[in-house]
Amino acid sequence: MNLANYIDHTILRADCRLQDVETLCKEAVFHGYAAVCVPPFYVAQAAALLEGEKVKVSTVAGFPMGYNSTPAKVEEIKRAIDDGADEIDAVINFCAVKNNNWNFVSNDIDSMITAAHLKGKAIKVIFEMGLLTEEEAGRLCKIALDAQADFLKACTGFNGQEATLEAVQLLRRLAGEKARIATFGGIHSKEDAKRFVEAGVHRVGILAGIAVAG
Repeated sequence: MNLANYIDHTILRADCRLQDVETLCKEAVFHGYAAVCVPPFYVAQAAALLEGEKVKVSTVAGFPMGYNSTPAKVEEIKRAIDDGADEIDAVINFCAVKNNNWNFVSNDIDSMITAAHLKGKAIKVIFEMGLLTEEEAGRLCKIALDAQADFLKACTGFNGQEATLEAVQLLRRLAGEKARIATFGGIHSKEDAKRFVEAGVHRVGILAGIAVAG
């Protein structure tokens, strides 16, 4: 197993600097990681740094809380792609979920996915599984799959929740073969990353500075 093919090398700290992004991109190229994930502010720089390389540029929308307005998230997605993003990690609206406003949830998710797909880019829909009941997770999966999400992502890693094997295994069962699974957080070693990949995760987000290649 070449773990590098599954890695989203990530830096999303509020205080990260351009030199941190430059280091992230160099590490991703050296190890052959699948993608880097950077703040929207640095997408254009990351795209320039990785021009001609196989490493994809990913960024976030509605991050990390998800309760931004749908039009705002759609504009974030459009701007990020115009700046050079290949993939978008977009957060659902948990407030709408907890209020059982499923029409809003469906429109929110469909709008984000459509914005990415209209520009030919992939999108990971982030669920934050630790905040959801199994019933809520099931409804969200159906909505996202019906809208043709490319990935279902278990968590942001920024809301006091870390990825668990149980969460990704549930997503794997719910998604079947209709979408790939991604996650972030809780990965501190090569062994951690391997366990998640063996559980059916197609993309494992790791923080900058954690070495799991090989």
